[in-house]
Amino acid sequence: MSDMLKSIIAILFGLSLLTACGGGNNEAEQEPETNTETMAEESNEATLSIEGNDQMQFDKKELTVKAGQTVTLTLKHSGTMAKAAMGHNWVLLSPGTDVATFAESAVAAGEENDYVPTEGNAVIAYTKLIGGGETATVEFTAPAAGSYEFICSFPGHWAMMRGTLIVE
Repeated sequence: MSDMLKSIIAILFGLSLLTACGGGNNEAEQEPETNTETMAEESNEATLSIEGNDQMQFDKKELTVKAGQTVTLTLKHSGTMAKAAMGHNWVLLSPGTDVATFAESAVAAGEENDYVPTEGNAVIAYTKLIGGGETATVEFTAPAAGSYEFICSFPGHWAMMRGTLIVE
């Protein structure tokens, strides 16, 4: 038997083993990861996580909770850059907030205030500003049903780092 034929037989045998071991059970396959996170309906508590990276991106564009739930959100900075160069926070805005105007006031608030304005009522909840490898957690009560925008308010990040908290 030629070496080429032996190789082909070995490959076919290996493939048949892989197919047989899989069992054809699609339930064992993992769902592809999405960029949304939804919490269980029956719980009065919701635990959410979101990551920001050195490319100015959140890993989720949509989060879902129930009105009145106690929400614990953890922000993780999965990058390596320092807070002064590539800091991230998570800021949940009140309905009707003009994001561009808010972002301008966030810059004025400065790093000492985590780029979150302390005046007005545009902010529902926010995390502190963090750098690469760090995490921050915020706990808040989910507001009334509706859609709420969240952003990173570090200067210039809000245009790319934003998403929606859906409150059911």
